Amino acid sequence: MQGTNVFTKIKHKVYLAMTKLQSKFMSNQSEMSFIEHLEELRWHIARSLAAIGIFAVLAFLAKGFVFDILLFGPKEAWFPTYVGFCNLSHYFGFGESLCFNPKHFDIIVVDPMAQFLSHIKVSIVIGLILGFPYIFYEMWKFIAPALYENEKKYTKGIVFISSLLFLIGVAFGYYVLCPFSLNFFSSYTVSAEVTNTWRLTSYVSLIATLTLAAGVMFELPMAVYFLSKVGIATPESMRQYRKHAFVAILLLSAVITPPDVISQLLVGFPVYLLYEMSIFISARVQKKELALEKAEEAKLNR
Repeated sequence: MQGTNVFTKIKHKVYLAMTKLQSKFMSNQSEMSFIEHLEELRWHIARSLAAIGIFAVLAFLAKGFVFDILLFGPKEAWFPTYVGFCNLSHYFGFGESLCFNPKHFDIIVVDPMAQFLSHIKVSIVIGLILGFPYIFYEMWKFIAPALYENEKKYTKGIVFISSLLFLIGVAFGYYVLCPFSLNFFSSYTVSAEVTNTWRLTSYVSLIATLTLAAGVMFELPMAVYFLSKVGIATPESMRQYRKHAFVAILLLSAVITPPDVISQLLVGFPVYLLYEMSIFISARVQKKELALEKAEEAKLNR
């Protein structure tokens, strides 16, 4: 029953948020018609796709650097993560405990089109990553006119902050999650009779998925900010599920890192820090929303 009540409250808050957003767009109907809004959205999407296309073409032309350095770098011993962790291990007197790198494995293709299609996929992913700041800028330009003036004031710098969080997440995924994951999967075996040989498409998918997923994951503070603005996320609920989040983060870290506590903490700490940051952001938003409500009530009571 309690879960049903929570779900009902969330549905009600989403309905109120959508109604509020719809009323803002309807208030602008005298300036722009529905068709004109769609036309404007079409051009925002077209410019965003053009940005992705430009960066994707540049990545496609830089095939040697993209594949030999960027894509296949995390499987080589010279990759900065392996060198950096080993240096830290020696510096702090941990010996060789943090010195690791994936076991050697061959990458093969079993489909004649696999190399070409992988080349295109990697280029598009790079185009999406490099073009994300501009894509978010275009989408924000479409959404911003529907906001009230006080809401615009609280969202200054949102394009920069969102882009920065996404790029930090991408870097975290590439330099931390990818090496640890490759180390785990290349070392894991069900039998000595099985030799690890990876398909190119599988390798590309793993690197792309971890990198993009980390970028999206680091947008958690921004997502919580907007969810808190419409009343869906609250600091109380996030504090209530803090233990669950902590356990989930530790389990994820344990799966993708070598079997030692230090490595698990090095991976899990930034993710948990994001969660705590999100609680702080939610509390700040809730405080401001309550202050605005009290100010509006005071005006009505005059």
